[in-house]
Amino acid sequence: MAEMSSALLDQDIKEQLSQYLQMAEGDVLIKVSADSGQVSGDMLALLEEIASLSPRVAIEKTKLSRTPSFSIQSAATAGGDGRITFAGIPLGHEFTSLVLALLQVSGRAPKVDQNVIDQIKAIKGEYRFETYVSLSCHICPDIVQALNMMSVLNPGITHTMVDGGVFREEAEAKNILAVPVVYLNGEFFHSGRISVEEVIAKLGGGPDVSQLAAKEPFDTLIIGGGPAGVSAAIYAARKGIRTGLVAERLGGQVQETLGIENFISIKYTEGPTVAANLEEHLREYQIDVIKAQRCRRLEKKDLIEIELENGSVLRSKAVILATGARWRNICVPGEAEFKTKGVAYCPHCDGPIFKGKRVAVIGGGNSGIEAAIDLAGITEHVTVLEFMPELKADLVLQQRLDSLPNVTVLKNVQTKEITGTDRVDGLTYIDRATGEEHHIDLAGVFILIGLVPNTDWLDGAVERNRFGEILVDSRGATNVPGVFAAGDCTNSHYKQIIIAMGSGASAALAAFDHLIRN
Repeated sequence: MAEMSSALLDQDIKEQLSQYLQMAEGDVLIKVSADSGQVSGDMLALLEEIASLSPRVAIEKTKLSRTPSFSIQSAATAGGDGRITFAGIPLGHEFTSLVLALLQVSGRAPKVDQNVIDQIKAIKGEYRFETYVSLSCHICPDIVQALNMMSVLNPGITHTMVDGGVFREEAEAKNILAVPVVYLNGEFFHSGRISVEEVIAKLGGGPDVSQLAAKEPFDTLIIGGGPAGVSAAIYAARKGIRTGLVAERLGGQVQETLGIENFISIKYTEGPTVAANLEEHLREYQIDVIKAQRCRRLEKKDLIEIELENGSVLRSKAVILATGARWRNICVPGEAEFKTKGVAYCPHCDGPIFKGKRVAVIGGGNSGIEAAIDLAGITEHVTVLEFMPELKADLVLQQRLDSLPNVTVLKNVQTKEITGTDRVDGLTYIDRATGEEHHIDLAGVFILIGLVPNTDWLDGAVERNRFGEILVDSRGATNVPGVFAAGDCTNSHYKQIIIAMGSGASAALAAFDHLIRN
């Protein structure tokens, strides 16, 4: 479904939405809680336009716990309360969440594995979820859609999406300065990306450990679900060998990337779109996908053993490590303490929360300078701090940054501490040339200083360099026979999506060659 702008439905979107609503399998009732405000007026206008596109959608005014908001429910249960609520107007990245909610409430089956559906239905208890989002956040829809789906499938679960821009005082009262943030039964539950399988696991559900341990040995087992891992799995499966893939979540670090303009043959796309396409392509093959699982140990025996954190052990003749990388921390006082309380790593997701405020960006590479440029259009002022004497970003980005009137660049400085009480209120840095300390008053700090490989669990198992990257040869082979690696977790010089995909394919072909020769 195309994303919505902040405007109401244009003709192209109306036509597209009308086609989607034809797939509704039952009547849907939208209960609206509105007042005389502008947001309520826009919300009502949007819902009336949607209702005009399908005879299966009706609107009824009511009073909900938040205004403006609306709930969606089957018309067959009109006397009760809807288990899916949108507090605010789900436009932007959340418009797809609204469309999917309408279809699923109407009776349209969600596109998810049957074993996941069974796990959701088996959850016992009452769970009232609330997810705080910003409409510019490209990560938020994943969790909104997951919790909406769980609410449709399990009568003990409800979910409310809360637009932090509309309910700003409520979000600030809970010190929510990064999104998405999920509350469960009034208590903090999770911040950041999380898959439906991970939610199920946190609620005590998920796949049976004995079922995982009982799996027959694989010919090739891939660890990681990003571009490198998915590429390796597809190339392996196409060889007709028994292939498995273990991942905490599919998509990997690409999920954190918004605009992608260097994915050859595609002029422009976005990270979540690439991630969704990866999963769709993966499902075309006979690949045993094991999600929401983290690995704890690799050991080479007659077969290669991979122990998961839940204690089960998977075995394979060959293994491809494609665990990717995560944002690097600066490891100064205040960073961990104020994460989601002013310390952030995604300007696209969390930038709108700091509208009209003063923020800092730590990091002078491409990611940092791109973030500073984006934030300058939202915030009152941006201060960029770079450890080295010169910025490392591309010259075109530096020139664009220099043209902005509300940006200050500090070079050759070291961040000493991020300060605050219950949220960030500033940052202390050291001028490396003079040794003098300085303090800046700030509402938020965005940290973008590169990536660190997800290889901590491989201590002593395979050879790594001082940065933790797995050492591989030109075919992706490690120092352990039968163990290969690909993507951002390796000592590849360049961390790019297209390079990760290529290295995943190379590793899979090398693993197959290893199998037929041994």
